Amino acid sequence: MKKVIVIGAGASGLMAAYAAAIRGHEVLVLERNEKAGKKIYITGKGRCNVTNDVTAEDFFPNVVHNAKFLKSCIYQFPPERMMQLLEDGGLRLKTERGNRVFPASDKASDVTKCLEHYCRSAGVIFSFTERVHEIEVLQSTLFRIKTDKRMLEADAAIVCTGGISYPATGSTGDGYIFARNLGLHIKALRPALCGIECIDCESLQGLSLRNVSLAAYQESHKIASFFGEMLFTHFGISGPIALSMSSVINERELSSVRLSLDLKPALDAAILDKRLLREFDSHKNRQIIHVLEELLPKRMILPVLKQSAVLPTTPVHSVSKAQRASLLRTLKDFSLWPRSLRPVEEAIVTAGGIDVKEIDPKTMQCKKYKGLAFCGELLDVDAFTGGFNLQIAFATGYTAGNAI
Repeated sequence: MKKVIVIGAGASGLMAAYAAAIRGHEVLVLERNEKAGKKIYITGKGRCNVTNDVTAEDFFPNVVHNAKFLKSCIYQFPPERMMQLLEDGGLRLKTERGNRVFPASDKASDVTKCLEHYCRSAGVIFSFTERVHEIEVLQSTLFRIKTDKRMLEADAAIVCTGGISYPATGSTGDGYIFARNLGLHIKALRPALCGIECIDCESLQGLSLRNVSLAAYQESHKIASFFGEMLFTHFGISGPIALSMSSVINERELSSVRLSLDLKPALDAAILDKRLLREFDSHKNRQIIHVLEELLPKRMILPVLKQSAVLPTTPVHSVSKAQRASLLRTLKDFSLWPRSLRPVEEAIVTAGGIDVKEIDPKTMQCKKYKGLAFCGELLDVDAFTGGFNLQIAFATGYTAGNAI
């Protein structure tokens, strides 16, 4: 039996503590907040999208950075195993659109309660409102943990302090400081799954679009494309497809990136042109601004006409072939120009972090210090929305605890 200290009682910390405890180790969890799972409480808008019901093989295409590093831990602890663990613990689950898995109660707190109950039943001890300030390596397999209350020694330490997103939940970057002080390389921290600030979108604030496609281009090269829902905000764009796009472009120079919004992705250009001609033939004497009400939300019409270089008061019978072609292009390729991403503190997850080259993917332990592991958002791994990031936290936590 070894003495194991887990720093942080979030998703990865709870799982690491449980996995270590059921192997017979003495486990102490140190948590700076007054309760466990504070960030879990706000995930999925308080409902907690706990994982995604896909196979391990289908999981990896949803990982944005360093999917290869995660292969060992996801195969070891795939989504189906996480779901089974929760259901065996008495938590009923339901699966919604996109294979997103939620507690049937729609209460994120039920997920935390279930995991905490598992931990306590396995003998895990919790110490709340205790913040760790320093991790010192005494020997290759002995660690001293300095908190704001005491000094502790452990045979193994698992750091699960989260990134720097939503700092009010306690994720203030402590784990990066520990890692840096121990000589580990940290990749630049960036916002992921966040809103994108765009130039000249103020008039569209509050407009929600469904069944549209958002693509990103850099020097005419297509970077990525996402289909679904999007929302215009006071700063630019948000909503599912914008959040996913932010994770793909967050390492790029945004001044060279153009976003392209296809307002009619279900129709190819030829079919959409026929639709335009049909509308034009039916309303020859009406102004184009009114005719487009059949095709677009009202608040989208003026921006589309502006990009098409067509005056809104132009009678339909006066629209030239070139103007119609310009309008068609804009409907399929409405340009948005990103200025920046929203601050990392507002992001759903933190991209960047501890370089995965520093970590053994089979144990989550530092290659430099056997027995010292880092999990979850601290690592330079992140994924799209849909429960994938929480599954990464659970899987890396389980792998770390199980490897002690």
